[in-house]
Amino acid sequence: MFDGAPEIVIQGITESGDTFRPSDWAERLSGMLSVFGDDGHLAYSPFLKPIFAGGIHCVAVDRVLENHNPAAFEFLLQFARDNRLTMRPGRKARRPEDAAGAA
Repeated sequence: MFDGAPEIVIQGITESGDTFRPSDWAERLSGMLSVFGDDGHLAYSPFLKPIFAGGIHCVAVDRVLENHNPAAFEFLLQFARDNRLTMRPGRKARRPEDAAGAA
């Protein structure tokens, strides 16, 4: 389904075409793997981050998470299925800033 793409995008659009609510769902979901850095600021995981693509709030899930934390990866996919959110392959190549963090 995801054609070997290194990233899966969970879109904030349901299978019936409705916008998923609340509007900050992507930030909330991405927060499940966020951590506080040495500077005291909250930082999203390199494996999971909110994005805005095509005018839609989405969550980009790095496929590395599937091996790094299988339970979290399955939780994300199940969340999308339970809420009937659409999913699509993400970028074909790794983001430069993610390549180092995902190693």
